[in-house]
Amino acid sequence: MDDVAVGPLDLAARVDDALAVQALAFGLTDDEIGVRRHIVLRHLAGPGARAFGATTPAGRLVGFVYGMPNSRTHWWSTVVEPYLRSRELDHWLDDSFVITELHVLPAFQNRRIGRSLITRITDGAAEPRSILSAIDTDSPARGLYRSLGYQDLARRVLFPSAPLPYAVMGAPLPLKR
Repeated sequence: MDDVAVGPLDLAARVDDALAVQALAFGLTDDEIGVRRHIVLRHLAGPGARAFGATTPAGRLVGFVYGMPNSRTHWWSTVVEPYLRSRELDHWLDDSFVITELHVLPAFQNRRIGRSLITRITDGAAEPRSILSAIDTDSPARGLYRSLGYQDLARRVLFPSAPLPYAVMGAPLPLKR
């Protein structure tokens, strides 16, 4: 990580750079990028939303994370609530900081950048816990989340228009180091 700095990010100003990272890291189409641009900007207008970025000395954005205090009125919460309620875990939706997106360019993965991004953003959270969703596979991302203390709260969560099921994960704050 010597050549990458992690710090607060004006995500509204760099939304296109961030979505370019997400497109490469997550495999988004141009249409999906357009939809997500509006979603990101809407999220950033919410109370407590914040972002961190990982940049090279030349200013290239190579990773980012953003999140906000969770609300049961958010679309994401309305989708995951029945899955959590069925396991009597829907209280995780209250007093939680949700990691909305975390992405690192493939060429910069496995360098502790994702770990630094997620710990930096959650270190500033007033909430006692954090929640997120990740594709429900045994991936490096899920391995990272587990190493930080996240545990599966619900699996096989289906989001409208998502081709793969997701897992909802939660961890007490501060995260493990």
